[in-house]
Amino acid sequence: MTRRGVRGAAAVLVAVVMAATATACSDDGGSASGTASKAASAASSLASRGADAVASATAAARDELNSFKDGVNASGDVKAGVATTDNDGRATSRVTVHNGTDSKQSYAVQINFRDPSGNLLDTVVVTVDDVPAKGTKDAEARSNRKFDGDVKAEVGRALRH
Repeated sequence: MTRRGVRGAAAVLVAVVMAATATACSDDGGSASGTASKAASAASSLASRGADAVASATAAARDELNSFKDGVNASGDVKAGVATTDNDGRATSRVTVHNGTDSKQSYAVQINFRDPSGNLLDTVVVTVDDVPAKGTKDAEARSNRKFDGDVKAEVGRALRH
């Protein structure tokens, strides 16, 4: 997890503990320290699951791209569009591939979704098949997870195969 991710998780933890402590001051019979401990455990678990999801998506993208044994670096042929949020709350980005070769080609493109501070939130691989010679073809990258707030899409790796 990045420093910012740890700081974000810590901020969530502090907020949850403070809210739980305030709630524990009611006359429901629970102790403030017991409630705060449960809240801290829940916040820690939530932060861990977020980091695990990013690590899992990154490993899956790496494995998929590594499966193309004769792939040629084509990062300069690919552009990621502005990230938007679809109706399900997932980030999407139009991926545009320009094939500058003299024959039809296919591409595997890793798109990284980042927060405004540059922290990696998710990564996906999009396959763009049969891009015509000297032509362009679009595809859509869609995040695995839902996000709140601004998200930026960028090309991580791109292979022509």
